[in-house]
Amino acid sequence: MDNYGNYGLADDEVSTGTSIMAVEFDGGVVIGADSRTTSGAYIANRVTDKLTPIHDRIFCCRSGSAADTQAIADAVAANVELDGIVMGGLPSVKKAAEIFRQYCYDYRDNLTAGIIVAGWDPKQGGQVYTIPLGGMLIRQQFSIGGSGSTYIYGHVDATFKENMTKDECIQFCTNALSLAINRDGSSGGVVRLAVITKEGVERKVILGNDLPRFYEG
Repeated sequence: MDNYGNYGLADDEVSTGTSIMAVEFDGGVVIGADSRTTSGAYIANRVTDKLTPIHDRIFCCRSGSAADTQAIADAVAANVELDGIVMGGLPSVKKAAEIFRQYCYDYRDNLTAGIIVAGWDPKQGGQVYTIPLGGMLIRQQFSIGGSGSTYIYGHVDATFKENMTKDECIQFCTNALSLAINRDGSSGGVVRLAVITKEGVERKVILGNDLPRFYEG
């Protein structure tokens, strides 16, 4: 305990200082994240689930303020749920991403939120959308985000291939997130993955002892 009696917990808001990513493949997407939530140097939660469901086939990964991104995700989920009821089927991944973008842009001066939206719908199949700070929206074949992403840009640029299979995408995400966890002090814990396809959502958890090991000098 420090002089202020708060065990080193920072006065700042709780942050999802994090490593998140998603990648498209023919037939779906793979979305993944680490599991560490921090407040300053204090690890508030080491097994956080940062893969947030928005609808049956739509998930998002959140980076920035945990409170801000959770509030946005809840509001978008309510909108998307209503959209699905009106449409009488699975809602559009792009429309969900556009709702995220609208919130992030409208409240850009008050929110700290970087979002990756990934999912599958009958019209466009697997899709990955990035909404960085400020509220821009762009579709990408793969996307990385969070504090850990700064350490792996070179790796993902060098190893990404177009038209990867599902298994290749899983390994691509696992390797990239393992490298980010190894270098970024705000990332850690386990790697959580979700494979989203027409058939549904397949969740995977890779424990720390099972993560790929790389040079640590």
